[in-house]
Order: sequence, then C-alpha cells, then structure tokens
Amino acid sequence: MILPWRKPRAIKKSKKQIPFDELDMELTIPTHFRCPISLDLMKDPVTLSTGITYDRESIERWIESGNETCPVTKQVLPSFDQIPNHILRRMIQDWCVENRSRGVERIPTPRIPVSPYEISDVCSKIVGATRRGDGKKCGELVMKIKNWGKESERNKRCVVENGMGCVLSACFESFASNSLEKHGNLLGEILSVLSWMFPLGEEGLSKLGSAISLDFIVWLLKNGDLSARQNSVLVLKELLYSNYSHLIMKKLLEIEGIDEALVYLIKDPISPTATKASLMAIYSIISSSVSNDKISSRFLELGLVGLILEIVFDAEKSVCEKALTVLDALCNTEQGKEEASKNALIMPIIVKKILRVSDSATELLLSIFWKLCKNERKNGEEALMIEAIQVGAFQKLLVILQVGCGENTKEKVKELLKLLNVYKNRVDCVDSSMDFKYLKRPF
Repeated sequence: MILPWRKPRAIKKSKKQIPFDELDMELTIPTHFRCPISLDLMKDPVTLSTGITYDRESIERWIESGNETCPVTKQVLPSFDQIPNHILRRMIQDWCVENRSRGVERIPTPRIPVSPYEISDVCSKIVGATRRGDGKKCGELVMKIKNWGKESERNKRCVVENGMGCVLSACFESFASNSLEKHGNLLGEILSVLSWMFPLGEEGLSKLGSAISLDFIVWLLKNGDLSARQNSVLVLKELLYSNYSHLIMKKLLEIEGIDEALVYLIKDPISPTATKASLMAIYSIISSSVSNDKISSRFLELGLVGLILEIVFDAEKSVCEKALTVLDALCNTEQGKEEASKNALIMPIIVKKILRVSDSATELLLSIFWKLCKNERKNGEEALMIEAIQVGAFQKLLVILQVGCGENTKEKVKELLKLLNVYKNRVDCVDSSMDFKYLKRPF
C-alpha cells in the first residue's frame, strides 16, 4: 500500500514574549543582572553607598519598610542616596536585545525619579508666581507636577512628602479670589493634582477649606467639565472627612446649590469613583451635627431615594454599600422613612439584595427594613409588611438567623420576624425561590 506524500508544514516561530519571571525555563539570567532582593532581572539598577546594586523598586520598598541597613552587607547605611548604574543597565539592555529571538523583551530606559531638591525648587517658584499673580507661570509648574505624578507612584509620594499640597492649596485660594473666567483652567488643573495629595497638613486644609476655595469647588461641581467635576467631588470628600470637617461643613452649607450638584453627580454619573465620593459627601452632610432636617429634606425633594435604589439594584459592591449607608441615614428622619415607604421598589430591592452583596450591605439593608416596618407599625399601617412577606422576606430572615450575624442585627431580625408573623397567615402567595441556598447547616 502506497501512502500519498505530503510536504511537512513549516514550524512557525512563536513571537510571544516571555515574562522575566519565567525566563529560567528558557535560558539562564546572569547572576549580576539579578536584584539581590527580588532575584528578578533588574529594570532600573541603582547603587547604594555600600557599593551593592539593587533594582530601584525593590530597594525603595526595603527602605520604606523601615530598614536602615544594606540587605547584602548588613551595614548601616550612612545615606539612602541611590545612584543610577547606567553601565549595568546598558549591559542588561544589550543582553535583552541579544536574546530577543528567545522571547526576551528589552527593558526601557527608566526615567530618573524626581528628587526632593527639584520639588523644593518648584514649590519656591509657585510661591513667587502666586505672589505676582502670574497664572501662566503657575500653570506651567502645575503641569510639571502633574507629569511627575503620571510617571510613577514613587514620584507622587515624594511630591506629597515634601509639602507640595500646602503650597498648591495656598495657590488655589489666592487665584480663586480673582476672576473665575481668567483663572478657571488653572484652578481646575490644581484640583486635579490636589486630588491625590491628601491628607493635607493643617495649613493646607485651612487654605483649601476656606470660604473662597469652597465656593469655587462647588462652582466647578456645577459648571465644570467631566474631569473638573470628578476632581472637585474627590477633593470635597477628602475635606469633609478631614480633622477640620466641622469648620468646613459650616462654610459649605452656606453655599447655595451644593445639594443639587452632589445629587446630579449621582443622577448623571461620571465614574464609580465620582459616584462613591458624592455619596460619601452626602452622607457626611446629612449625618453631621452641624446640619439639620432641612438639609435631609432638600436631598429627599431632589429624588435621592429613587436614585439610591437604582444604584443598589445594579451597582458594584463598594458603590452599593455607600448608597445603602446614605439611605440608612435618611431613614433616621420621619420624612426619609415616608419617602422610602412610598417608593414601589423599596421592599422588593431590600429583600432581593439581603445576603447577595456583602455582610456590611446586609446589615444596612436589615437596618433600613427594621426602621420602615417599625414606622409603619407605629402609623397603624400594614401594606409594606405584607408586601415584604410576599417577596420572600420571612424566609430570608430565618436564613440570616441560621448563617449567623451580630447581636445587634440578630435582635433586629427577631423583632422583624415577630412583626411579620402577624401577617404571615394572611398572605396567599409566598416567594419560594430562595431554596435556602445560603444555609450553612440544615434546620
């Protein structure tokens, strides 16, 4: 029997790049190219005063952990200066090029990280330009800081540690007191940088938390572009959770339109980050000792309950938890409970989300559930509790007792079961879709 001859297929060489940590399976990395700490191929070799070379990222992590000695020699470091080893870096790059056919990528030439001296110099220039009212020069310097931050997290830490936040806060207050049309872009850029510079020092908080600065932050919240609005709410959230939140809150509540601006960020979301920041700011406002029921009433009139229920229905876990925290705080007021009870989605969403998001979310949902049922019982009504039974609340409450919960939550669950048990026999249809799948042990 003669079989037909076929030309064998040519084997194509794989162009897939091999990660550095898998190179040992293919070829041996020269020992002097490896970092003594991570044992990986060095991408940015730097030499310490002891003469030993490490990868910059690894040795910085070592020093930031509180170590004051050289990892190899164990000698106490007289200084933490790191000198780039350009010769070794070029040798590593040449070795990568030589082994490109074996899947090794050439390491890029690293950027030199910013130094405290450079940051101090820029701080001095910003202070001088602010005194002269030179917005153009300040704008150039702010862009330089912004670019430093984009290069690496190490640069961000260095900028923050060397007092840039305080300088920019003073600059922001100074230009915010002038024409908004003339310096609006500059102030927006400053906020974009300040959004990653928290926590600020006492002086920085006093400048950024002044009435002039807050007034412009709220103006940006209402009139800025998407980026400016997001940066504004991030900065505002940090201010409201700072050590000076009490003083800042008093000034903020005097600014007209802050409630509308924050609710609009939820109604027309920019990003999950901005939504979370807005929810946290709203919670800080309505739960503050400085605010009153009129503030909560204003948020309710703007439709906040309905917006929160929309978030809870399909948002990610962290956003959902923040939204439930706000709803729980709103239900501390009579008007808040009334508005929540009137919403047709309140009970189906509460029951559906119990045990489905997180332990924290379940506790908040039970707290809201308990407040609404207690309020309905007090008013001699029963529609909400009957609806709760119809959508399967009774079964879920039993499951919660089975899987375990905190003492405070357990007491609420027991009280809810007592309230619902009165109406249980009057309900014809009870949701049986639970299947008790959350049980850890059988009854």
